[in-house]
Amino acid sequence: MEKQRTYFCIDMKCFYASVECAERGLNPFETPLVVADKTRGKNALCLAISPKMKSLGIRNRCRLSEIPKGVRYLVAPPRMSLYVDYAARIYAIYLRYMDKSDIHVYSVDECFLDVTDYLKIYGKTPVEYAKFLMDEIGRELKIPATAGVGTNLYLAKIALDLTAKHSPTHVGVLSEESYRETLWDHHPITDFWGIAAGTARRLAAHGLYDMRGIAAAPQELLYKVFGVNAELLIDHAWGRETCTMADIKAYKGKSRSISSSQILPENYPFDRARLVMTEMILEGCRRLLKEKVIAGEVSVFVGYAFGSIPPTGGSLRMSERTAVFSIVRDYALRIFDETTMRDQPIRRLGIAFSGVADEGCEGYDLFTDTDRVEREKRAEKAVIEIKEKMGKNAILRAMDLEKGATTVERNGMIGGHKA
Repeated sequence: MEKQRTYFCIDMKCFYASVECAERGLNPFETPLVVADKTRGKNALCLAISPKMKSLGIRNRCRLSEIPKGVRYLVAPPRMSLYVDYAARIYAIYLRYMDKSDIHVYSVDECFLDVTDYLKIYGKTPVEYAKFLMDEIGRELKIPATAGVGTNLYLAKIALDLTAKHSPTHVGVLSEESYRETLWDHHPITDFWGIAAGTARRLAAHGLYDMRGIAAAPQELLYKVFGVNAELLIDHAWGRETCTMADIKAYKGKSRSISSSQILPENYPFDRARLVMTEMILEGCRRLLKEKVIAGEVSVFVGYAFGSIPPTGGSLRMSERTAVFSIVRDYALRIFDETTMRDQPIRRLGIAFSGVADEGCEGYDLFTDTDRVEREKRAEKAVIEIKEKMGKNAILRAMDLEKGATTVERNGMIGGHKA
């Protein structure tokens, strides 16, 4: 019989805001602080707010303009490189007490841990061991944490999201049995990890509003509505999850894609948005070259000013399988030119490269000047090498200096925010 496993899902509470408080020697539970870029105006998004702000009834991910005028608070500009550094230091704390094969970094502020084999080593119960790790992080870095403990990865995540907040120890614990006893009738169903608003609407159309309803529903109905995804819904309704830490570590995707997107600093007209799209194509091709892969298809996404019209874009399969900018650019800009509304202000842009394979699969048609292709690849690889040694802005193209270009500013960002 397979050993019963124990998993943790540990999350840093209000991570960015807590880091900014820690850097200032302040207590995040007593300090009203928001992380936001004030240079983006009064509608700037708050990337995080401190627990103190939450206690005042301020919602997370609000905009500065939505904070009541009577509330006094500190505004900390985002420093993404600092948050990544703190995340690395938290990971290093985990490594003192367990092997990296038992750790899965889920996000910058959240990790899954398989602690099955460590409870006996350290002579602790699951809650005691979770508290020990959280206390180590708090003592060393002054960052508060919460944890979910579960008999599978899904239950650990649900325990974190739904039960830890109600626990005096800030540790939630779930087994399959306690999950069904305490959460089968929980509302709204979108509180459960993996159930987005669209899924909830499709469930509601069939009179299903909670996990009890999904568990009791005819499986034929669920498979008809959700296809193969019904299997995951059914398992999660019963609190089951077959994926293990070993499965995560062993997983290799069958296909690969590379993508990037950005929200423009203001509404852009067609021509300026086209310039930024060209920059994004170039950076995508450089990433392909750096990773020694090529793409066979390119996709473009264009989003318009808030609430105006639906997004546009499309995909094209390329005759060539390549990472060469001059070739990929023609396909991507063809999509952009043919699908983009020219009289509408543009606010969001995205590009994706799919059909990604090893560069050994590179291929061109009979009319391609292969000598020119090789010269361009050598030049771009030299640019990549210079940027890695001297910084991302060490060498730029003329278009990067044109009005409306975003590359120079974005080179100083991490995850779309100031580093």
